[in-house]
Amino acid sequence: MPTLIRWTGQRAEAAEDPFTNVADETPTPRGDVIVSLQRFQAEGRRLLAEGRKVGVRIESNEAVEDIADDLPQLAVVALVFPKFRHGQAYSSARILRERYGYQGEVRAVGDVLREQARFMIRCGVDAFEPADGAAPQDLTHVAFRFRHVYQRAADGREPAFVERQAS
Repeated sequence: MPTLIRWTGQRAEAAEDPFTNVADETPTPRGDVIVSLQRFQAEGRRLLAEGRKVGVRIESNEAVEDIADDLPQLAVVALVFPKFRHGQAYSSARILRERYGYQGEVRAVGDVLREQARFMIRCGVDAFEPADGAAPQDLTHVAFRFRHVYQRAADGREPAFVERQAS
């Protein structure tokens, strides 16, 4: 079972995961679940009507725009990073936060490595299932390794050029 790490805004912390990841061919268990986009499109209304918290898993070839109308009811959007070099999930995280103003949990799952944490946080990811055994302190260290950023992002940090202009 993957370890869940949540970003608090200042540091990463280990967290209990109340959600069960449910494969498409598996019966839906009781409690809070994360299901595929296809399963959510087929069963989402029923799952939400049952009063449970629901999350949707978005693969790298799927668009978060497909769940835009349902975002207010979703507790988690789990973005799949199939390989460390695939970047679609970074764009999906920014779209969720910046275009749709999504306030729920954006979770990175799949081939999630500690060295990616800083960039994921900047794009709006606030929960991680690290594939490399990273601990919360590893993610905190990576997130603050460099003082400056060079472009604006979902995290709201001011780029280095703004700081230079102010001096």
